Amino acid sequence: MVSFFVALALLVVGYLTYSKVVDKVFQPHQSPTPCQAHPDGVDFIPMSTPRAFLVELLNIAGLGPIFGALAGSLWGPVVYLWIVFGTIFAGGVHDFLSGTLSMRQDGASISEVVGRYLGKGMLQVMRVFSVILLVLIGATFTTGPAGLFAELTPNTLTTKFWVVVLLIYYFLATMFPVDKIVGKIYPIFGAILIAMCVGVMGGVFAGGYPIQELTLANQHPAKTPIWSMMFVTVACGACSGFHSTQAPIVGRCIDDERKNRKIFYGAMVAEGVIALIWATVGVAFYGGTKGLYDAGLALHNNQSVMVYNIGKCLLGPVGVILTVIGVGICPITSADTAFRSARLTIADWFHIDQKSIPARLKISIPLFAVGALLTQLDFSVIWRYFSYSNQTLAMIVLWTGAAYLCKWKPGTMYSLVAAIPATFMSAVTATYLFMAPECLHLSTAIAYPAGIIFAIFCVILYIVKGVIPNMKPTDRLTGTPA
Repeated sequence: MVSFFVALALLVVGYLTYSKVVDKVFQPHQSPTPCQAHPDGVDFIPMSTPRAFLVELLNIAGLGPIFGALAGSLWGPVVYLWIVFGTIFAGGVHDFLSGTLSMRQDGASISEVVGRYLGKGMLQVMRVFSVILLVLIGATFTTGPAGLFAELTPNTLTTKFWVVVLLIYYFLATMFPVDKIVGKIYPIFGAILIAMCVGVMGGVFAGGYPIQELTLANQHPAKTPIWSMMFVTVACGACSGFHSTQAPIVGRCIDDERKNRKIFYGAMVAEGVIALIWATVGVAFYGGTKGLYDAGLALHNNQSVMVYNIGKCLLGPVGVILTVIGVGICPITSADTAFRSARLTIADWFHIDQKSIPARLKISIPLFAVGALLTQLDFSVIWRYFSYSNQTLAMIVLWTGAAYLCKWKPGTMYSLVAAIPATFMSAVTATYLFMAPECLHLSTAIAYPAGIIFAIFCVILYIVKGVIPNMKPTDRLTGTPA
């Protein structure tokens, strides 16, 4: 129990201290923000700080900090370290810089931001990659909550029924101005989500369930390696590339860059707290990693049923409704904005103005047709590919932030704020590509050094292409920062 509270305290301290360091590095501008420069009544609409924070939190807090945290807790309390330090030094930085850079590029989608600082070739790759990832997320975050609601409702209301209902809602949320649906209901959803997290954690304490203390031992019953499998399994709740696709949505609604630390970095820390709670609840409820693993196998790795059982046992009949609705809200409020972000990415790509309804329909209808087809695929398969794509995007966005800081503040070491976590994520994604069963499935003897070599290559490229060209003449001679 002590480890849980220490981890929780570290997340709070990280926000109060390191977020200010990041904020100082990026130096909030006083110039008009996108929503002030060209409000359009659809996507560029000013929001208050509390509302923008809740929209950002619910945009990013999908199934990842719940389902991903449950899966990540199979490695034992060591997952606390990734959730805490990943949130503070990688995820918080990633979310802050993606929102800030989007705002400084007129609210552009993340693909356009990456293209500006990493080149035209990467721009084309990111446009395609972003749209595919966002539609994949939309489909993934449809089947998950649909399964949860099917557990809660009569048998006649099947998972397929709820998939249709959710797709209709997503379509409306994508089409309507951001303040009409998203801006109105997210504060209510946020209150339910917070109550759910407090409730299940309180149920663990009240029920006297044992909470393990921190250990570096790998407790995964299947002996799955910690590196780099755990770091990809727990994406949302530590560091997630998906967040960079959501940041521009909120960035188009912020009227002062000085609010970015509270909104972007703060929402990431809040998501880290959610992940910490579910990583703790899962293992405690099932009596350890072995019990959690066996429960997953017995339920065919159906996390929806596991969440339902946890809520029912910890909080009773009323609590289970709160839990299922609270957990269901997370993916729903990420899927609707995933489709919205996909619409905006395509609109930015082909320069299609989105003020008129026909223009929005032209993009939205094909997107939802593809999304509906993807919901028919095996959820577990979609989730694995989503997780890897997610972390790859995080790596790219962090390197984009490093490139931006090299150009904006030449001759300084400020770019290390983004470059260090980018290097780490480079090693994570490369190692996973070589060793994961759904990827190349090579031995750790090959995957581990390959991941390190790729990370070193990225660092060399960063130095040669980023740091050296942007150093002042005197810095090249002395080797000291300006």
